[in-house]
Amino acid sequence: MYETIEYEARDKIAWIRLNRPDKMNAFTILMNKEVKDAIERGEANQDVRCIVIIGNGRAFCAGQDLNGVDESLDHGDVLRSAYNPMVKQIVNCEKPVVAAVNGVAAGAGMSLALACDFRIAHENASFIEAFVHVGLVPDSGSMYFLPRLIGHAKALELAMLGDKVSASQAKDFGMVNEVYQMEEWDSGVNTFMKRLSNLPPKAVTLIKQGMAKSWDSTLEEVLEFEADAQKQAGQTEDHREGVKAFIEKRRPVFQGS
Repeated sequence: MYETIEYEARDKIAWIRLNRPDKMNAFTILMNKEVKDAIERGEANQDVRCIVIIGNGRAFCAGQDLNGVDESLDHGDVLRSAYNPMVKQIVNCEKPVVAAVNGVAAGAGMSLALACDFRIAHENASFIEAFVHVGLVPDSGSMYFLPRLIGHAKALELAMLGDKVSASQAKDFGMVNEVYQMEEWDSGVNTFMKRLSNLPPKAVTLIKQGMAKSWDSTLEEVLEFEADAQKQAGQTEDHREGVKAFIEKRRPVFQGS
């Protein structure tokens, strides 16, 4: 079904694998569109509770494929038609999206990771705002997400100087949630995703939406959102199961209802 990615849904998890390993999974316009479509597909699947994006081969994503790029190309048009819709699809997805950064995430590849709700990284992964090295500016949401994750000063430093950031540094900066050693990478990714997939879906959706709204909302608006969201969550069977499990001193089994 796809030419540049692989998609698989199993055990409540949708797996999206960037599949141009010979090009370090560099973006093409087709890949942008296929990633967006796969996110939509995972969101629409009632059996899927979370989505993970990972790269095939040794890289996560090396950014835009610059081979054969026409000098007359309007980069703004490309962003508006291909990259920005993909980023907005990730952000607006009701289900949590995880970037499993297995190697280098450069340029728009780093932006892709930043747009996700979680970032977990292989010990050999790295992040680089490579735009400045080709005379461009960070795009695909980098200038929105990065300062919110690590603060203005450090974000400005990474964007202007274009220095490579190791997985351990990214963890220290607050850019990455977990770093896994080589021998535990596969099991670590699976464990992280399984943990997400077992959470109560309605509560997870409302948490994602509430956190996103909080940046541009007043305290009063956030308090009202919390009250409305809590009403919705409190009416679910998952809430009743959580309370019952607490009383019975056992782990809850959330059915997504």
